[in-house]
Amino acid sequence: MAKTPDFTKTMQDMMANFPIDTSSMQDAMKSQSALGERLAKVALTAAERSTEISAQWAKDSISRMGELAVVKEEPSEYAKSFSDYASASAEVAAEHMAAFAEVAKKVQMDTVDLMLTAGKDMSSDVQKAAEKATRETQAAVKKASSAAAK
Repeated sequence: MAKTPDFTKTMQDMMANFPIDTSSMQDAMKSQSALGERLAKVALTAAERSTEISAQWAKDSISRMGELAVVKEEPSEYAKSFSDYASASAEVAAEHMAAFAEVAKKVQMDTVDLMLTAGKDMSSDVQKAAEKATRETQAAVKKASSAAAK
């Protein structure tokens, strides 16, 4: 019966003649992880600040509602109290929405800055890896050419 040839040795020899440098992949993983860490830090900081704004807004609203619950002598005082509450709530809402907008603006600026920095770093890394691969390929071709000439 025919036996299937074993190409293990042939493949090992072929791979040994074309070495693959995995350090560029490791460097890429490290830079990707660092970028992920920085982006997570930006997101977590924004979430923390947004939570603080929401808590303060709720606290302000609750404290103003206490003023509505106070017993009044005249019915017109209830209308005035509600009107004061509504205008104060609108003012506070505008302030808190502006604070949320500032958080969003900061997140956007930080993210763009990180992406630009990462793009520059990746471009530099790719260029270095390409130059290194070119040198190694040229050396392997020269080595193979000199071995074939013998």
